[in-house]
Amino acid sequence: MRGVSRHYIYCLIGKSGSGKDTVYKRLLEDRSLNFGHVVACTTRPRRAGEENGREYNFYTEEEFEAMLMRGAVIEYRCYQTVHGPWYYFTADDGQIDLSERSTLLIGTLESYAALRKWFADRTAGDNTGGRTVRPIYLEVEDGLRLQRLLDRERSQETPRYQEMCRRFLADSLEFDDEKIAEVGLRRRFVNEDLDTCLKEVFEYIAETENSGA
Repeated sequence: MRGVSRHYIYCLIGKSGSGKDTVYKRLLEDRSLNFGHVVACTTRPRRAGEENGREYNFYTEEEFEAMLMRGAVIEYRCYQTVHGPWYYFTADDGQIDLSERSTLLIGTLESYAALRKWFADRTAGDNTGGRTVRPIYLEVEDGLRLQRLLDRERSQETPRYQEMCRRFLADSLEFDDEKIAEVGLRRRFVNEDLDTCLKEVFEYIAETENSGA
């Protein structure tokens, strides 16, 4: 992590199939926002069409454990899948630099809370530290979300339907109302119509950037 100023980290959060990847790409493509971005890290296998360093930085489990030991991991989550444990994590590798512009990344409830703590711990005496990380929580009706997941999995060279079902069910527990309230998420962006959702997200970002608080 490098310098901290009045810029922010916007953390896109949502269940599988909520459209995080699509919203992420659209926000990054908008030059008026001028977002820096963080390529998240994972030990899961690459899906068809994915490239290392684009969707994720892909690591082996052994490489992840070595990074964890030397303190190069800001936060991580482990999912016990039918194919074994898959780790998703954010590395302290210099990608986050708030000295010039705000940054956009994709996370979870846990990673959002961990990122807030990371910045708060490193800005002792400055009460803006915990507010540096701002959530964008995407929500989609479960039936539509399940159909999106199924369509995506069918397009894979080797569909993993069991893992898709496991993740869908696990999300109901991971994103229950109590856990959402625990991390202080008060606003939800419904992503059933992409253009409407993006308009609301843009307005939220503009409000945050202009508030300076």
